[in-house]
Amino acid sequence: MSVLDLFRLDDKTAIVTGGGRGLGAQIARGFAEAGANVVVCSRKLEACEAMRDELKELGVDSLAFQCDVTSRDDIKTVVEGTKEHFGSIDILVNNSGATWGAPVVDMPYEAWQKVLNVNVTGTFLMSQEVGKVMIEQNAGKIINIASVAGFGGTDPRFMDTIGYNTSKGAIMTFTKDLAVKWGQYNISVNAIAPGFFPTKMSKALIEYGKDKILEGTPLNRLGSDEDLKGVALFLASKASDYVSGDILAVDGGAHAF
Repeated sequence: MSVLDLFRLDDKTAIVTGGGRGLGAQIARGFAEAGANVVVCSRKLEACEAMRDELKELGVDSLAFQCDVTSRDDIKTVVEGTKEHFGSIDILVNNSGATWGAPVVDMPYEAWQKVLNVNVTGTFLMSQEVGKVMIEQNAGKIINIASVAGFGGTDPRFMDTIGYNTSKGAIMTFTKDLAVKWGQYNISVNAIAPGFFPTKMSKALIEYGKDKILEGTPLNRLGSDEDLKGVALFLASKASDYVSGDILAVDGGAHAF
């Protein structure tokens, strides 16, 4: 097998939550370009259907589902529909996320609950359901989308998001623990910790704090539409078969400060 073959995803099936736009869409395109069939799901069905059609134009098969990752019924529908259509689930990307900006003393309890439920509980529930399939297969790759905000505190002058930061720190620990728990089933579990990528979720934060962000980024730029594809492909492919429990920062070097 050549080194390039290690990165091919032919005949593999991936589920990408939050796959209709933003970082999830970028990852979904990368997987399809590498030959994988890709299932995209999110609360916005129309965005997922548009992405499904785009992915099919790349010569792979794709399904779109409406899914709230805090709903076990929605998750079961996605997993059962994927298994029925493709026969296996080889890759899961837990990308769906929520955030809320507010000083700690002003953070509404309901907002705290929403962020933790989507980012942490949603990742757990989706991993749990897909994991049943992967354990039966004795194979699988799970990629959780964390954030550099999960490594520690952030400057409240431009990122006053304690619920989001807390949730992403939890995802890092969840990733490491699940990697230990499920290694016996030949399931690799890793996380990507992106820095600042222009997306709908991060738009306001970047507009407000761009100068400060770039000052703390050695490569002196934001993430692009291509910067996450290769990293996700590495963690989804045979190239990373001996990598598990890792948190890979994709932030232009900001975590090195």
